[in-house]
Amino acid sequence: MKIGDLAAKTGVAPRLLRYYEEVGILHPYRSGNGYRTYGEPAIDRVLQIRELLDAGFTTDMIREVLPCLEAAKQETHASSCPATTDLDRLRRQLSSLERRIEVLQRNRRAIRAYLHAWEDAGSTTPTVAEGEPDPVAQ
Repeated sequence: MKIGDLAAKTGVAPRLLRYYEEVGILHPYRSGNGYRTYGEPAIDRVLQIRELLDAGFTTDMIREVLPCLEAAKQETHASSCPATTDLDRLRRQLSSLERRIEVLQRNRRAIRAYLHAWEDAGSTTPTVAEGEPDPVAQ
């Protein structure tokens, strides 16, 4: 697929995909006319890059860990994992990611409990008391 197709399938702008190539975290094939072409696995890779960026990883860190993540996906030996230059920074990122997961899980449980309470009460739309902020509108 061409860069525009990959952009459409991932929601990532072509300019950003070219940047990912420039920093070495996305590797397109080049056709005879020089156009970038991507295989289907590029979709998952771009989505994973976006998730790692959203989690606070830098492109340098992503470049270091992507080979290991790919090896883990394929359940192969991680011999292609480069030696990271900053294990402490990677540990801090992992700790931060784990804290975010805990917060998301806690919020998910609270929202489920809220929805169950309303469903059990037979109401599908909660009412807001006068003067109280509308939790849905926030």
